[in-house]
Amino acid sequence: METDLTNPKNYGIIAPLETNLTFSVFVFNRKELGTMFEKKIRLSDTDEVKDFVRAAGKCDFDIDVFYCRAVIDAKSLLGMLYLGIGKELTIKYGGNDLAFEKNIQKYAVC
Repeated sequence: METDLTNPKNYGIIAPLETNLTFSVFVFNRKELGTMFEKKIRLSDTDEVKDFVRAAGKCDFDIDVFYCRAVIDAKSLLGMLYLGIGKELTIKYGGNDLAFEKNIQKYAVC
């Protein structure tokens, strides 16, 4: 499906690049870009890890969990246990799921 570039609501400029006195512009489709959400959570025991992974597994979008330099798929029980318990984790995801939002609210770090 092609994007109608005559309508400014359908595109956005990422960054202009100067090249030999001409400018190049990269264009992306806003419908494909979506919105990313970022939250901080803390899981205090293995039951909370299992509950979080179960809730993430029901989502049809990717959820990444970050701790220092490690990036883990939130749907991976082994990966989540590898990160450890009691650490402040950052989760990033790009979809909307009210059940998942309600679940992670229990583990939110202020």
